[in-house]
Amino acid sequence: MENQEQGRRTFSKRLTPIEVEKRIILFFYTVVAEFFEFEEGRQFFMDVTDNLGKEWTFVGTFHANNIVENHVSISWAQFSLEKGLKANDEVTFTEKPQGNGPWKKFKVVIKRKIRLFGQDIWGELM
Repeated sequence: MENQEQGRRTFSKRLTPIEVEKRIILFFYTVVAEFFEFEEGRQFFMDVTDNLGKEWTFVGTFHANNIVENHVSISWAQFSLEKGLKANDEVTFTEKPQGNGPWKKFKVVIKRKIRLFGQDIWGELM
């Protein structure tokens, strides 16, 4: 899902069990097309800052596939493990302003739905 947040471009997705288990997140390419130029097999890098200010580097790869269509896989094994990500958590990347190049900078926010006093609410994971 793509949206605009205070003039900054964002993309977000709810995680599937496979994405968490495999420690790889897959976004359909159309969601990230504004951020990266597609080139089959090419890798790109994302500098990511979490809510605690910790910096991470994710490596993404472009894939062309006749069945699933063009998509991007983003490796984030250590991040997923440290954050204790689960299926149905929502991950949102917000682009930070920077120059052009293979490195893009993002802020990442992970939200998890919890039930509190009989109500479902979304809370940010630290």
